[in-house]
Amino acid sequence: MNKILVTGATGCIGSNLIIELMRQGYCVRAFHRSTSNSITLKGVDVEHYLGDILDIKSLCEAISGCDVVLHAAALVTFWKRKRDEQYKINVLGTRNVIECCIKQNVTKLVHVSTIATLGYRKDNNLIDENSEFNWGEKYSYRYTKYLAELEVLRGVEKGLDATIVNPSIIIGPRDIYAHGGTIIIGVKLGRILFYPKGGINIVNVHDVVRGIISAIRLGRKGERYILGGFNMTTKEFFQLTAKVLEGKAPKIEVPNWLVKSSATACEILGDITRTKPPLTTDLTAAVGLLNWYSSEKAERELGYKVTSLEKAIIEAYNWYKENGVL
Repeated sequence: MNKILVTGATGCIGSNLIIELMRQGYCVRAFHRSTSNSITLKGVDVEHYLGDILDIKSLCEAISGCDVVLHAAALVTFWKRKRDEQYKINVLGTRNVIECCIKQNVTKLVHVSTIATLGYRKDNNLIDENSEFNWGEKYSYRYTKYLAELEVLRGVEKGLDATIVNPSIIIGPRDIYAHGGTIIIGVKLGRILFYPKGGINIVNVHDVVRGIISAIRLGRKGERYILGGFNMTTKEFFQLTAKVLEGKAPKIEVPNWLVKSSATACEILGDITRTKPPLTTDLTAAVGLLNWYSSEKAERELGYKVTSLEKAIIEAYNWYKENGVL
């Protein structure tokens, strides 16, 4: 049985991945910083390795003896003041992972990226793996994750068997930082009054986890796979969440220019007060676009399947409630 190291082990993807791997009988190591909030792994009897992907010594020690590395560690933030830190973690950290995997003769690396590295389209056609990155350097999260993919491809050129997966917006339990769950909490508590135009793709975290595990065996070297879910408008997702949780969906649509100008104003205020703004230009970069994706390649090559979004919403909300996130 393969021994697998999971980086970013306490995050939403990492923790759910560890639980499913262990359920399937894999031997798993959880790699995370000593300061990480490990509530997501509460009650999970997994082997912990403390360290940092920026500390290559601790990283290589954790990878030693492992056949597979699932690299899910990243800094997900849309605040420009975190740009330098984001570059270090997302790009240099990934470079370290690649280096250690090569040194330790790892047989497979699956790099968890994001749909944010795929280019946008204005013709309303579905975005797939061939959509080239066209966001530029302005948007830090998108750009650093794109650069991280380039690091992986350089590792492939050196002989590493690596596959990239690109999940869409994730909903599910253990989303401790409420990245995808911000809408769930806001709708349930009636805090969201407006919604923007455009379309999004939402996926159940358990689907993503199963896609990553399939990529260990079936993912082709140097290829990437979109792990998406349901394409819908932002209005439709708000309405679905409100229906499932008996919450309150926003009824007022705001124009794109107002969303973007509000984001700029929030950033200016955040810079003055040195506090994280609730809305940023990075976060609103895709407002108004139909960000709809095709998972056909993953379905064909990985056996990827999409399951209930309603169950993911309920499970996420229940986890938030049980763990004091609400």
